[in-house]
Amino acid sequence: MGMADLGDLYEILGVPRGASVEEIKRAYRQLARELHPDTNPDPAAEERFKQVSVAYEILSDPERRANYDAYGDPQMAAGGGSPFEGGGFGDIFDMLFNQMSGQQGARRRGPVAGQDIETTLSLTLVEAAFGAAKDVSLRLPVRCSTCEGSGAEPGTTPETCAECQGAGEVRRVRQTIMGQMVTATPCPRCQGLGQTIASPCASCRGDGRVTEERTFTVEVPHGVESGTTLRLTDRGAAGPRGGPSGSLFVHLSVAPDPRFEREGDDLHTMVHVGVAQAALGTVLDVENLEESVKVSIEPGTQAGAILRRRGEGVPHLRGRGNGDLYVHVQVDTPLELTDREVELLGELAQLRGEHLEPPEEHHGILSKIKSAFS
Repeated sequence: MGMADLGDLYEILGVPRGASVEEIKRAYRQLARELHPDTNPDPAAEERFKQVSVAYEILSDPERRANYDAYGDPQMAAGGGSPFEGGGFGDIFDMLFNQMSGQQGARRRGPVAGQDIETTLSLTLVEAAFGAAKDVSLRLPVRCSTCEGSGAEPGTTPETCAECQGAGEVRRVRQTIMGQMVTATPCPRCQGLGQTIASPCASCRGDGRVTEERTFTVEVPHGVESGTTLRLTDRGAAGPRGGPSGSLFVHLSVAPDPRFEREGDDLHTMVHVGVAQAALGTVLDVENLEESVKVSIEPGTQAGAILRRRGEGVPHLRGRGNGDLYVHVQVDTPLELTDREVELLGELAQLRGEHLEPPEEHHGILSKIKSAFS
């Protein structure tokens, strides 16, 4: 939302253009009581409160109000002696809102949490289907064993910050039309930690952590897919000066399996049968994820037929049961035939009344067929 999208400032406050300073102040006070986030939790009210605050800041200042009346542009009015000069409309909103609510700056008390860490873990299809315990090794900041994370040389302890008295923040009180407002900012001396260190630890130089290689065991649940991300809390980087550790995010990558194509929790595989097998039927050994099973090819099975094996796919990640295994049948036509095979196929064609007329370059085959009946 830009400054130009703010709209008419007088309409925002609900006052006429010729309103006095007292009328503007009175209108603002009433709206502020109704819309302030401390009394109205509606997100829309919070946005409206910000708009009302900006409108009041401009119209309550004679110079900025004059600029606004002359040009009708809140941006130009904000630039005329505005304390927000050089900042965007979002900056004005944020500064006003934080000042009015007494929350300027993020309050930081005590040690800061460590960063989150990301890594990738490769799995086979079987591991992804049935789950596995996999180790991952990575280098990351861990708590210093010399000072036990305090950052202070052994035998010494951190001292309470003299500037913020251990609060981690510095508060300032200012008078506004709504009364006294308190703004809090992180203490510049201790960076919001509330403590300072006179004698830093020699191993970690006062940071409370060192970089080492650590190995974690990741319990992969059954049924995961590529792109699944697991979160291990407290397995990320240790926080400085005894701060809590971040999280370790493990992105899973499932390697292709030459035997199967996976679609969700279903698996697809292909079997090859000869012409005679497809015509007369047979029983084949077909692999699923766990074992080799017997699959019946019924007489007269056509090329492209799909046989469904219920519950032999991937276990469901959520809930009970498994997906299914689909067996696709590929009927292979022989490419090279012996004389006897040609004769037999010729006899079969004659019995079935099938006309045979091989292409010009394969007339030798037709001769073999004819000779079988001479």
